[in-house]
Amino acid sequence: MAWVVGTGAFLGLLVMASGIVTLRTGWTVPMARRHATRPRLHGLGALFTGSSVVLQSLFYFSVLPGVSWDVRFFGGNALLLAGLLLIALSQLLPLRGTQDHADASAA
Repeated sequence: MAWVVGTGAFLGLLVMASGIVTLRTGWTVPMARRHATRPRLHGLGALFTGSSVVLQSLFYFSVLPGVSWDVRFFGGNALLLAGLLLIALSQLLPLRGTQDHADASAA
């Protein structure tokens, strides 16, 4: 079972690295590039999602001090859902500074 959690931690670290790169440079992975209209929100969502996976694996390997099961469960799920919500918002919100916004402010 440890190799499954270790693989998840590695993938979580990759997602966190992708989120940091997106926050710093605005570059997104090619799969999300066409869909993400707001790269900063996408990067923050990736950072939250990856940190949720990494924290859960650190709790499994007892690297972090022991906390109650409830805190681990609800905290991990809150981070994961917040990250997924931010990624969804980065794809659903319109672009900033489009012609619609410029025309409305000029009127």
